[in-house]
This record gives sequence, C-alpha cells and structure tokens, in this order.
Amino acid sequence: MNWINKIKKFGESIKRNINKKFPTKSERESSAWTSCCKGPILKKELEENLFVCPHCNKHHRISPKQRFDIIFGKENYEILKAPIPKDDPLKWVDTKSYKERLRDARNKTNQDCAVIIAKGSLDGIELTVGATNFDFIGGSSGAAETEAIIYGVQHAIDNKTPFVFWPCGGGQRMFESPIALAGMTKTTLAINELKKNNLPYLVCFVDPTAGGITASFAMLGDIHFSEPGALIAFAGRRVVQATVKEELPPDFQTAEFLLKHGFVDKIVERKYLAKEIGLLLSILLNKNSGVNSENNEQSSENSITFTKAAS
Repeated sequence: MNWINKIKKFGESIKRNINKKFPTKSERESSAWTSCCKGPILKKELEENLFVCPHCNKHHRISPKQRFDIIFGKENYEILKAPIPKDDPLKWVDTKSYKERLRDARNKTNQDCAVIIAKGSLDGIELTVGATNFDFIGGSSGAAETEAIIYGVQHAIDNKTPFVFWPCGGGQRMFESPIALAGMTKTTLAINELKKNNLPYLVCFVDPTAGGITASFAMLGDIHFSEPGALIAFAGRRVVQATVKEELPPDFQTAEFLLKHGFVDKIVERKYLAKEIGLLLSILLNKNSGVNSENNEQSSENSITFTKAAS
C-alpha cells in the first residue's frame, strides 16, 4: 500500500503548489490590485474611474453608498433607518444556519440588510433613493429588504419626492421561502401607491438583476435606465433555452438586447447617470422652466423669421 500513500502525498504536494500560485479570498480583498479584461489593474485606478474599466468599459459592482456618492457627491446625503423585522422566522438550516449567513453578510457589508434607503438633493430636486448590495447574500430579497423598499416608497410619498432605485440580485431569498415571495406582492402594491400620488419612479438596472426582483418592483418604473452590459432576466438562460427549444442570441438577457425590445429605455454609463436623472426629473416635475423659456424664445425668433420670409 506504500504506492497509494506516495500518490496521496504527491497529490497533496500538487495542491499546495497550486494554492501558492493563487491568492486566497482575504489576500485578494486586501490587495491593491484586482483584475479585468487586460489582467491586473490597480483598485485605485478603477475607483478613480467610478469602478469602470478604462479599457473595456466593464461596470464593476459597487455598494449602495458608492452609488449614492456618485449621484449626490461623497457623503452628501442621509441614510434613512428602515425597520428590520425579526431574523430567521423559519429557523432555516442547511450547511449552516440562516442566522449565521445573516451575521456574516452584515459583518462583510456593514449593512443590516441588502437594501439601503437614503435621501439627498440632485440639481435642486429632493430625492428618495434606494439600492441593493450584491455582496449581501447575492442581493437576494427577503422580509427586511421588502420592508426597506416599502419604507423608501412611504418616505417618498410623505415628502412628495421622486423615488429612484438601483435593483440587483438573484431574486427572492430561499431561506425565507413564502415570506420572501410575498415581498413581490408587497413591493408591487407599494409602487402602485407611489404612482397614485403622481410621483416619478425611476429604475436603474445594474448587473445582475434577476428572478423575483425583475418580476416585481424592478420592472414597474416610469423610466428604466441600465448600466452597459447588465444582465437582466427572470429565469436563467439555460432554463429559457430548454423551454423554448431554440438557440438564443449571444446577447440574450443583456441590457443591450432588452433595449432593442423595449424593456429598457436607455443605457447610460455610470459617469453620466446623475446628469440624466436630473434632466429627466426636471422635465417630469415641470421644473425645466429655463429650458422652456429658451425654447419659447427660439420659437418666437423662428416665427418672426418665418413671418418676414412670408411677407
């Protein structure tokens, strides 16, 4: 049996050498480098470019606070404290308990749940905003996330502000089963209340947005923006392909594909999004008086020119 032990030792030796070549997760997180299309890139360089690769324009995932920094200016906004329901109502346990998963996610992200709600001002327009953090259990939606979204909508209604949301994640959280699924109905009803109050609701899709998130509040916006290359879907590509029994196009379920088919209104790069939101809301809220006056002046000039030409 000596030859078996020799093979085992040889295999362990290979495994150790492979592990030496590839950094651990903690080493990657503490490193000054990350990777993209052309290999290593400095995290600082990526951050200075709003976490967008300067070579391939890939929009890397960022946290809600980083999104709010881009829209409002660094820390020029207020985080709102949404109510958090009781953890783990179903006492879920698989390879480890749901409570442990929540504890790990909170330590990793410094958030109570995947969704953060905030308020701030953009171009003189007061906004209520929300965003999902993919690093919090894949951005999945449970009771806490549902309550946070409803809280954000209620804040927008109470303060008569537009509501802007950046959804992402794989869908409803399986650890909460029917409770998480009920969140689809609750968030949909909340958005309906927002619309009854004639308040704009803008959705800014980021990669990835899928499952019950796509099938509920994320698809109810008055206007749907998206970052380039974002995956936006309900079921996975392989599931759809097996169902329809047809070959799907290479760009299927991307923002670019959905733009062609009317599910996305406009693809906007991260650096231009604040300007686009401000311009659109100024129109929706009839606050574009400067633009209107310029148009009126231009129309008057055109009328005078036309009259002179006619006479």
